[in-house]
Amino acid sequence: MSPGRRWRRCVRSAGFLFAASAALLLGSTVALFAWLTFSPFPKPLPLSPSSASGCRPDGEGSWSIGLFYGDSPFSLKPIEFWNVWDNETAAWPVANPVVTCASATDAGFPSNFVADPFLYIQEDIFYLFFETKNSVTLQGDIGVAMSKDKGATWHHLGIVLDEEWHLSYPYVFSYQDLIYMMPEGSDKEDLRLYRAVNFPLRWTLEKVILKKPLIDSFIINHQGYFWLFGSDFSSVGAKKNGELEIWYSSSPLGPWKPHKQNPVRNMDKSLGARNAGRPFTYKGELYRPGQDCGGTYGQRIRLFKVKVLAKDEYKEVEVPLGLDEPQKGSNAWNGARYHHLDVQQLTSDQWVAVMDGDRVPSGDVVRRLLIGYSAFGAAIVLVILSGVFLSAIKCNLPLSQCLHFSRKRSDVLQSQEHHLQHCSLFRWLCSHLNNMTSLLGGRIRPNTRTGQSILAIIFVVVVSLTCIGTHYVYGGNGAGEAYSLKGHYSQFTLVTMTYDARLWNLKMYVKHYSRCTSIREILVVWNKGQPPNVTRFDSAVPLRIRVEKRNSLNNRFNVDPSIKTRAVLELDNDIMMTCDNIERGFKIWRDHPERIVGFYPRVAEGRPLRYRDEKYARKQGGYNMILTGAAFMDHKLAFERYWSNDAKIGRDIVDKFFNCEDLLLNFLYANASSSRKTIEYVKPSWALDTSKFSGVAISRNTQEHYQVRSECLARFSELYGDLAANKWSFGSRKDGWDV
Repeated sequence: MSPGRRWRRCVRSAGFLFAASAALLLGSTVALFAWLTFSPFPKPLPLSPSSASGCRPDGEGSWSIGLFYGDSPFSLKPIEFWNVWDNETAAWPVANPVVTCASATDAGFPSNFVADPFLYIQEDIFYLFFETKNSVTLQGDIGVAMSKDKGATWHHLGIVLDEEWHLSYPYVFSYQDLIYMMPEGSDKEDLRLYRAVNFPLRWTLEKVILKKPLIDSFIINHQGYFWLFGSDFSSVGAKKNGELEIWYSSSPLGPWKPHKQNPVRNMDKSLGARNAGRPFTYKGELYRPGQDCGGTYGQRIRLFKVKVLAKDEYKEVEVPLGLDEPQKGSNAWNGARYHHLDVQQLTSDQWVAVMDGDRVPSGDVVRRLLIGYSAFGAAIVLVILSGVFLSAIKCNLPLSQCLHFSRKRSDVLQSQEHHLQHCSLFRWLCSHLNNMTSLLGGRIRPNTRTGQSILAIIFVVVVSLTCIGTHYVYGGNGAGEAYSLKGHYSQFTLVTMTYDARLWNLKMYVKHYSRCTSIREILVVWNKGQPPNVTRFDSAVPLRIRVEKRNSLNNRFNVDPSIKTRAVLELDNDIMMTCDNIERGFKIWRDHPERIVGFYPRVAEGRPLRYRDEKYARKQGGYNMILTGAAFMDHKLAFERYWSNDAKIGRDIVDKFFNCEDLLLNFLYANASSSRKTIEYVKPSWALDTSKFSGVAISRNTQEHYQVRSECLARFSELYGDLAANKWSFGSRKDGWDV
């Protein structure tokens, strides 16, 4: 038979048609699932060509570095708690993390993650040394960044150590007016000490102080001796991440003598034997941070008070660390683990600390790929089995395909012999599969109700496995990460106005949005009825309920000095959308903090003005209003404008119609702003209006609602000018988020 006829016969076969149909089904399932669950919007463009090569998925994690302050090492709070502001990036306040793979990469040093931070402070300048995993060589190098504003802004200076082997844990200290660094380089099977020759960028090898592959080591001067703490997991009987050794000397340059109890710790990896940063002294007591590697590598930090440190004895007891545990899961920069802490006292007696954190556990990338491809494999196997069950696929291997290897065996023909064995095994599998199919076919027929039920179950399982595979292989780590602006992250307050009839909405709303990365606090403006107790809500952030004296839509914009952030997101509690949508909106607001940035565009046009919805606005090619039921704004700017004397008549109109407070704010921005454009639109990937299910929406009658709003437009235009003079096009920004 010619190849052409063989191909046409194959294409017309039931097996080919079944395989093509199955491939179409699986492909459509993947596309539909991705369309429903993955964000269709691109990430912001990199600042430089080298930026595209950094922050790649890495099996070791996605570590970044945060900054903390406190009145003591046991009362540390993240930088956002201290309301440190940066006007250039609208970071009001600056929030953790302060150093990331993105900030290193944007500075020209491609990095997959940054970890193991150590501070060196000279007067008012902070130098931060850290491990950075090179995105090209996939090797750990030592980088340095500098801050002149006490950690709010960091400038990456470069790579200070790049050896032929992996480096991490850059313990930096001074001795006799010289600055030394002792990084971990256990791949070299020794412990090396480097000296700064041009601090902070140039270092030279001072000496190899110990011929031993110690991990995560530090040196301290305590009670007349220098003590070296480190772990050697290569020694006989050592438990990985559970062993600790101590050495002592009269000088950090050595020679070093082993502690008589070495290893002083050799226990379960969850109990904190492995070092987790710099030790510190507080009120005359020495403390050592250690790693809990129980659930995953570097799961958390445990703190130990050293009770006895002598040449022949060592005792320590665990004490509370004093740090608040992250509550937002993978949406928090340190939600999955944190394993390194360096805390130091400033000349002002305040304490400062740097800590690394990761939003995913160790090996997350490998785990996701393993689960994903296993799900795809199981789906394909079920498709093949269903094809055999339907007799669309015949599992036959002609004997002729293997006969040409049936010859005298010799060492020269070993590969052919192996092929023959594989053929025989495959024929055996086909034979048993066909026998099983015949047996099942005799009892369960596809044209019967039982057979159809089985096929339906297989279909559901195949679709489910395909969705699972798509989620794990292509869905990333599932985190709703924040977007930085020039290396800065920030936070905002979520404000919602509601009343007793919407309580069920509010509970779901609080539980969902409180997990979004950049939300600092949720403020509930309670307009009517008995307010609930905050303990009834599952919130990952502080929740505050402000009870109003009267039921008015103007209460949404009441001036509130208790709001700690400059940005607020006014979001009705019947609107549900993803955290990624919220984070994108916040990023655009930080680009334009003088504007209203929201998710629902509207247009007012005609004579007299008529209120039109988004569908109409898109047909007309533009919008000139943003609904403030889902919008970011500067609360100081917006609320003061709303409660100005000029806006009093407008507020009275809002009370009269119990409507239009959002339209009034749009007019006030357009009338008062020196900027020509006062609004920005951000398209959500999807949004759900839960009021449709509860029947408590203010705007249940759309036609009547639009008539009232059109009347408001006419009244406001007489008071505050023509809003329809400008119209802004969709898709005008480069980020692609306003299409």
